[in-house]
Amino acid sequence: MEFHSYYLNLCVFFMLIFCGPCSASADYYSKTCPKALSIISAAVYGAVAKESRMGASLLRLHFHDCFVNGCDASILLDDDDASSFTGEKSAGPNANSLRGFEVIDGIKAKLETACPGVVSCADILAVSARYSVAALGGPTWTVQLGRRDSTTASFSSANTDLASPLMNLDELISLFSRKGFNAKEMVALSGSHTTGQARCLLFRNRIYNETNIDSTFAKSIQSDCPSSGGGDNLSPLDDGSAVIFDNSYFKNLVDNKGLLHSDQQLFNGGSTDSQVTTYSNNPITFKADFADAMVKMGNMSLLTGTAGQIRTNCRKVN
Repeated sequence: MEFHSYYLNLCVFFMLIFCGPCSASADYYSKTCPKALSIISAAVYGAVAKESRMGASLLRLHFHDCFVNGCDASILLDDDDASSFTGEKSAGPNANSLRGFEVIDGIKAKLETACPGVVSCADILAVSARYSVAALGGPTWTVQLGRRDSTTASFSSANTDLASPLMNLDELISLFSRKGFNAKEMVALSGSHTTGQARCLLFRNRIYNETNIDSTFAKSIQSDCPSSGGGDNLSPLDDGSAVIFDNSYFKNLVDNKGLLHSDQQLFNGGSTDSQVTTYSNNPITFKADFADAMVKMGNMSLLTGTAGQIRTNCRKVN
């Protein structure tokens, strides 16, 4: 978002004097923490260079944060036995699955040194997702900044508000619709599966029992995912281009090579077939639509002004 310099200065003035942001803006930290974006960028690009899978992991953290009560960094809160607090990390879709927390911790530590108490963990997640996608060859987008961090989390919502790899198309459309996304945006966001990996236990039934799957593809995956055991063995979500953020994922779906049941549901004789076909043939269109959908997702139910807090440690409330 572009601001006239007078408006920007006025906004910063009232932000400092009163409660918080006049509105979320892309240059929110330009006065209070001018090195914020460069610190996050350097850390993310470094982490992805060290392990390419980390790009997908950081992107997924942002997804799983935003889909549970908004983009408020609730996903980062650790359980606390002393206070009987149970966060979202141990919920079914997240347990033994989400990763990248240490990268976020490292970024937060650097930001606390540079500008203590200024940059929220929620903004770190949003910006890290953008840089992760860019580092893998994907699109970039403008991240509006000024989110604040929650002081609680919802274990129950994390178990109900996140997509399951076992969902059928109607369930996926319904879940995304409840979050304000139409079917086209749902398909675009699903394109995040063009990078990253999944555990055998999540797709074993598909590669051994489902019929809408390329037989050669299924057999190639079975070598790493036996019919019993090996549940934690990993396979790439995008067989054609395991790391790079491109439209190969959609080409796979057209060829019945979706790894997860929920992936192939997007191209299985239903209402989203045409959108998948469009993205399989037009990488530029996919990337543009993905970027637009990420902006929308990143603005879900934000805490601003005096709501929430700026956590000093992303894993616990102040």
